[in-house]
Amino acid sequence: MDASHALQLTDWRRQVGELYARIRGPGSGVEAWAAWREGKQRLYREHPQSPVPETERPVYEFDCFDHDPSMRTLAELVVDHPRHIDGDGEVPGMTRVGTLDFILHDTPCRLGAYWLDGYAGGLFVPVADGTSGPETYGGGRYVLDTAKGADLGMVGGRVVLDFNFAYAPSCAHDPRWRCPLAAQDNHLQLPVRAGERGG
Repeated sequence: MDASHALQLTDWRRQVGELYARIRGPGSGVEAWAAWREGKQRLYREHPQSPVPETERPVYEFDCFDHDPSMRTLAELVVDHPRHIDGDGEVPGMTRVGTLDFILHDTPCRLGAYWLDGYAGGLFVPVADGTSGPETYGGGRYVLDTAKGADLGMVGGRVVLDFNFAYAPSCAHDPRWRCPLAAQDNHLQLPVRAGERGG
């Protein structure tokens, strides 16, 4: 990686982190979601580190489901015995450090919570659901990725999971990217019609 590329990547991460810092808060509702959507579209169209191929950026639309306040929940982090998943040299390995237990649409749900090896570390929660494939990227989406600043914080010791902010990984936009995807224990049976559609 040359110095120019490193500075661009640093700026990308900074801008994503600043975007989430602006929208993070106890009342992160439709206004915060609209600001997030607008910010993501601007970054995907204009930033040199955009995962969208350069020729597609000028017309790129960050396509999302409508905002649904019922898709915001608080999850209890349950620490478990760490379980390591090896990377392949291009996709970083990660360690499952526990689970996030929560209720979504009156349904008890559980997702694995991972710590990324290398890359910047960070808590990471990819998720696939009933929309993966026909309506959203087949490999799933990310709902929490602290390495990239995609983090809505905590309330009362519980992790905020707002699926309105779920987004497709970089590899959904361009196959030149290699991304960690949702493991089998991060597949929800119910359809999550919130967040980014694209990919």
